[in-house]
Amino acid sequence: MNQSFFSRRFPPFNYSFVEYLIIGVFVYFFLVLERMMLGQLGILLISVVIHEVAHGVAALWCGDTTAKYSGRLTLNPIKHMDPVGSILIPLMLILSGSPFLFGWAKPVPVNTLQLRNKVNDMVTVALAGPLSNISLAVIISAIIKILIQFQPLLVAQNQWLIQLLGYGIVINIVLAVFNMIPIPPMDGSRVLYRFLPYNGRAFLDRIEPYGLLIIILLSFFGIFQVIIQIFGVPLIQLLL
Repeated sequence: MNQSFFSRRFPPFNYSFVEYLIIGVFVYFFLVLERMMLGQLGILLISVVIHEVAHGVAALWCGDTTAKYSGRLTLNPIKHMDPVGSILIPLMLILSGSPFLFGWAKPVPVNTLQLRNKVNDMVTVALAGPLSNISLAVIISAIIKILIQFQPLLVAQNQWLIQLLGYGIVINIVLAVFNMIPIPPMDGSRVLYRFLPYNGRAFLDRIEPYGLLIIILLSFFGIFQVIIQIFGVPLIQLLL
């Protein structure tokens, strides 16, 4: 009763035990990380959260209210945290001294039965995430150019800020390209599904339970680095 009383009157504190653990981890990050790494972590969180919210909003437009009633149409990062992609992977990269952080958020639930047109609307929902990341990259690029043009002294005195914004461009393009890989459950597979015949769709359905394993194996052999080089690097160079 006391917990319910407290939660009703203080909604920001209405979290589960696991969510409080996640908050504790990020408080620890805030206290111990140096400025650039902390900034990268913040940009990464914003980018993956907006990616998932974009999926949820697109699904809502297409008739599916699942994300809405699951509390996922919010920019509150706690509601989108994935134990592996949002905590474990960034933590491992930080502890290993990696200069580049990567991760992902918990996928937004989509009920295809609620979509007005199951196949076509799923393409809209799938594309919304990568397009949100590309939009963020374009916005950050515009901010960099405006700062360089109108605040050259500020830029000269705060090179770390430009480097941090540059990371924002890179990570959002990487997220967009990575998610468009046509292997389930990635967004690209949902788009590919629309244009495949029945046998092709059945093949994607069969391999989906093994999708993450396939992605890990391909990553181990450097396939994704090649994809990023071909499709991501030209976009990054255009925006930087």
